[in-house]
Formats: sequence, structure tokens, C-alpha cells
Amino acid sequence: MENTRVAILGIIISDMDSVEPVNALLHENSPYIIGRMGLPYRERGINIISIVLDAPQQIISTLSGRIGRLSGISCKVTYSRE
Repeated sequence: MENTRVAILGIIISDMDSVEPVNALLHENSPYIIGRMGLPYRERGINIISIVLDAPQQIISTLSGRIGRLSGISCKVTYSRE
């Protein structure tokens, strides 16, 4: 079994046309997702999503990169120490 890391992927969506592509990418990686919390922030017109993952480093990096390249998306990853 490949070594995995626990990470939090924070996503802010300001372009609502990117919601479906984000959800599709998260669905593709659902075996690695421990939990997900989404918050619409209507006053600012954005959606905030927090994803907790337990996955190989390469999977997390690839997912973050693919999501970050979508229009109107900001995302960052924070990794556990171990």
C-alpha cells in the first residue's frame, strides 16, 4: 500500500460556472475523501468548500492543481506533519 498523507483542501469558488467541474473532480477522487463541508456565502457571492483527504501526495497535488486551474477558483492545501 502506498504511503498516504492527511490534508485539508480549501476551495473558494467565485465563478458559479465552476461548481459542476469542481464537484466532478471531487467525485472522481471520492475514495480519498474523509469529509467535506460546503458553505455558501451569499453576501459575498462565493462558495467555500473544505475537503479532508487521506491520499497519496501525488493524488492530492494533482487534484489541487486541476481544481486551481478552473475559472474563478482559489484553492490551497495544508498537509499533516505525518
